[in-house]
Amino acid sequence: MRKLFFCFIILLSISSQAQLFRRNMFAKNTLRNLENFDKQRVHFGFYLGFNNYDFKIDKKIDGKDIFVKRSMGFNVGLISNLRLTEYIDLRFEPGLYYGQRDLYFPGIADENDAFREVKSTYIHFPLLLKFSSKRIGNVRPYVLGGLSADLNLSSNADSVDDNSANRFRLTKNTTNYELGIGIDLYLEYFKFSPSIRGVFGMKNELIPDKDPNSAWTGNIQNMATRGIFVNFSFH
Repeated sequence: MRKLFFCFIILLSISSQAQLFRRNMFAKNTLRNLENFDKQRVHFGFYLGFNNYDFKIDKKIDGKDIFVKRSMGFNVGLISNLRLTEYIDLRFEPGLYYGQRDLYFPGIADENDAFREVKSTYIHFPLLLKFSSKRIGNVRPYVLGGLSADLNLSSNADSVDDNSANRFRLTKNTTNYELGIGIDLYLEYFKFSPSIRGVFGMKNELIPDKDPNSAWTGNIQNMATRGIFVNFSFH
């Protein structure tokens, strides 16, 4: 319920802002804010946002599912934008991403052993191509996509303990591809850009337990990150 309420407040805020922009942002005779902003070869900005991380789990043998409880996390980072053409930009958006996922293994009888808390603090390095539409008044929609690399500062990869000692281990590094949409809103003094994107891990992040028949990792073939990012950018 807290998540739904939080999302509702965000959507309500975006909706109210949209109503404010509606009359003057799309009007043909409106004053165009920051008219030459996109003509810059290079510009910089920052973003704040939140995330919802998940795992895509492939099992070796069909059996009881492993359940993932997702939690809302936060993002903060910087933006470097290189203008390639009138409609295409190259963007580098390094940031700090914090999230948490709780794993539940229904095949384990002991309730304490059946749960594993996986906290992740990622240094996120995405390199993205941004494809923008033609600007209409003070609004410009766009889509973007690209590749990213993550360094997991919370990884237990170097630990000699495994799940037999209540330690769930993931690799330090992973790679992803990202796809998203957003909209540039040209305000009087700055450009505001809300966006939403999906991130999809491309490699197995699981470090298996020493016991090949481990109740936690023995039946996992592949475990890769996936998630949703919502960022609010300021340029």
